[in-house]
Amino acid sequence: YTGRVDDKGRVKLPVDFQQYFADLGEKKFFITSLDGSIASIYPIPVWRHNLRVLAEYKEDTQAAEDIGFLTADLGGQAELDSQGRLLVPAELRRELGMENQAVRLLAVDERVDVLSDKVYEERRQRSRETAAANLAKLKKAGLK
Repeated sequence: YTGRVDDKGRVKLPVDFQQYFADLGEKKFFITSLDGSIASIYPIPVWRHNLRVLAEYKEDTQAAEDIGFLTADLGGQAELDSQGRLLVPAELRRELGMENQAVRLLAVDERVDVLSDKVYEERRQRSRETAAANLAKLKKAGLK
């Protein structure tokens, strides 16, 4: 889906996403970035799950602490308004170059990823360049 972060920092969710979250009874979200390049919109219960994973991850505690710091630094809570918009935290908008810009919205697992046009085009290019090799691997794994 295409969208836009408006001049007030809000992103309007497509009707399909609004309906999905309404069916779940969710109006409150946590918006952040796990990697500093793509914003993610999490329903609060899903975000709480992620916080538990970070708190309980013992294999590389520094990695969990660093991701936890990044998500807290860039993230914030938001509530869906009556027009289906969410306020993207200012620091996140600035960091990802999304202020008053067109964006792409992708449903991924239980979240919505928000990509700037620049990141979207980079991923699009990379996926096209590696499509043949990736397809061969996935067909061996059973992809039909």
